[in-house]
Amino acid sequence: MPTKQKSTKYKLKTHKATSKRFRLTGAGMLVRTKGGKSHLRRRTAKRTKVLLAEMVPVQGKSFIKRIKRLAPYMSKAN
Repeated sequence: MPTKQKSTKYKLKTHKATSKRFRLTGAGMLVRTKGGKSHLRRRTAKRTKVLLAEMVPVQGKSFIKRIKRLAPYMSKAN
């Protein structure tokens, strides 16, 4: 008996660097982390280091469109 052909679309691959850098909030807003947290932080003020920890909303429709294309299965849970 012949096997039945599946009529589903192809799975898209997620760009892993994008999925690690960006996150969707519960309200559906795309947020990112700030850079400059890895090394050479002894000279920076304590307040500046605290401010680096917060997430920032992504500005610009073209950036949001590109990120959503790179991470098509990005969910609110991540």
